Amino acid sequence: MNPNKNSSNQKSLTTLWKVLRFIGRYRFLLILSILFACITVVMQLYVPILFGDAIDQIIAEHQVHFHKMIYFLGRITTLVILSSIITWFMNMINNQLTYRTVQDIRSKAIRQIQRLPLSYLDGHSTGDIVSRVIADTDILSDGLLLGFTQLFSGIVTIIVTLLFMLSKNIWITLLVIVLTPFSFFVAKFISSRSYEMFHKQSTTRGKQTALIEEMIGNQKIVHAFGYETTASTRFDEINQDLKEYSQKAVFYSSLTNPSTRFVNNIIYAGVALLGAFLVPYGMLTVGGLSVMLSYANQYMKPFNDISSVITELQNALACASHIFELLEAEPESADSASELTDIKGEVTIDNVSFSYDPSKELIRDFNLNVTPGMRIAIVGPTGCGKTTLINLLMRFYDVQSGSISIDEQNIQEISRHSLRHSFGMVLQDTWIKSGTVRENICIGKPDATDEEILEAAKRSHSLGFIRRLTDGLDTMLHEDSLSQGQRQLLCITRVMLCLPSMLILDEATSSIDTRTEVQIQEAFDRLMQGRTSFIVAHRLSTIRSADLILVMKDGKVIEQGTHDALMHAGGFYKDLYNSQFAKVTE
Repeated sequence: MNPNKNSSNQKSLTTLWKVLRFIGRYRFLLILSILFACITVVMQLYVPILFGDAIDQIIAEHQVHFHKMIYFLGRITTLVILSSIITWFMNMINNQLTYRTVQDIRSKAIRQIQRLPLSYLDGHSTGDIVSRVIADTDILSDGLLLGFTQLFSGIVTIIVTLLFMLSKNIWITLLVIVLTPFSFFVAKFISSRSYEMFHKQSTTRGKQTALIEEMIGNQKIVHAFGYETTASTRFDEINQDLKEYSQKAVFYSSLTNPSTRFVNNIIYAGVALLGAFLVPYGMLTVGGLSVMLSYANQYMKPFNDISSVITELQNALACASHIFELLEAEPESADSASELTDIKGEVTIDNVSFSYDPSKELIRDFNLNVTPGMRIAIVGPTGCGKTTLINLLMRFYDVQSGSISIDEQNIQEISRHSLRHSFGMVLQDTWIKSGTVRENICIGKPDATDEEILEAAKRSHSLGFIRRLTDGLDTMLHEDSLSQGQRQLLCITRVMLCLPSMLILDEATSSIDTRTEVQIQEAFDRLMQGRTSFIVAHRLSTIRSADLILVMKDGKVIEQGTHDALMHAGGFYKDLYNSQFAKVTE
């Protein structure tokens, strides 16, 4: 026995159980759907009995009971109409059940993304996560809808048909029951192989979406560096894998229907043959044989439908498995309810160590004491741990050993919202959401008045270009509406509006022209008065007035002091500083 197949079957059943737990929230709709399915099936299966009774009214030539035939045909018409109406209601309920379930899964996925640590998001491409939330849930929705529409009706049809057949003739019914397991065996044999292919198809689709998102989002760089051919080659390789997995998945799933039809045709022939022997002996009437043949066909039809449903469900469950990997990812550690109040800005970093990869040390044995109102500049070569230190301060990542305290309170004992609300943060990477200029500025202070917004824009020197926009503060912004410099000015305006207790500036003016940078630097100087501030800078001219400069290298502070003291010491900082201004000096 192949352990991989057992593993796939077990995974498929586990995923199905997880989906059923979501569906269980709407058990009333589920029960109603099953009830309607039972009613419609009973009505539809009672119709052949009435047809058989109508046929038996033809006794011989010139001996036809027309009034009884009309009576039976009237009952048939009534049942068909009622069955159609109930089927319509059942389909409406199934739609509600499916789309509410998928809505819940998508909502939970979005909430889960908000709770996931950055380490998870850094380890998975944006396109892959988007594919799970959008494409995989769409496929799950289609599979569930088909399942609810045909699976319940199919199962009820099989059970009720057998009961009706037993009421007519036990021998034919036993023949059908004996041959039935062959259909199940064929369907199970094929579906166990198709699930694995559908799962690989879903995973590869996520990779493809990630690559497309990456290439389109960075098309200028792709063109600038002549990366088009390589990008196309990468896409072709993934596309080839997707084609192979899709073809194999479709091939295996396409075998299900004809295979079960073959078995079902054998059952149908067996019923016809046995019935033909029973009629001459009076054990079955001609009308009864037509009923049994009709039931044999009705009994087999759900197997064909269910085989199609199984194919879709295998695809849906493979996608659901992909979604549940996201939903069950380990969230951030439990948050504290403690709040920061009356913030002074004293920061203590005690013997902190941290690394993204356990095999590669980054920050180790880091110690720092910051008194309220100090300006701390952090400098050093690329990859030395400057931005990582900021990530630890904001608890985007948690320290692996040691502790960080604010006002003598360990930040792991403070709620993340309260901690992050206490910092104003401007990063080199800017983020503008789709919305108005006003909405983008007010992210940290939603109740701000227009006067406060305009005053903050004036201090950040963004007021000029905002006034030049078509609708001022009401101008709708999209990803490429503004230049990089204008986007960064808006991010600075957000901080100017919030007036936080502490500041983190990570290359905050990297995309701004020199003249505006000088003006913003003056505004930041005023803003930093009395506020503890952490400044990450590559341009060392911007941090000469810092109270303390930390020089980092390989995750450790190798020098610290004021600009003048460090220059006088003649160490690594002086080399960095001189390397930037050597040409100017010459």
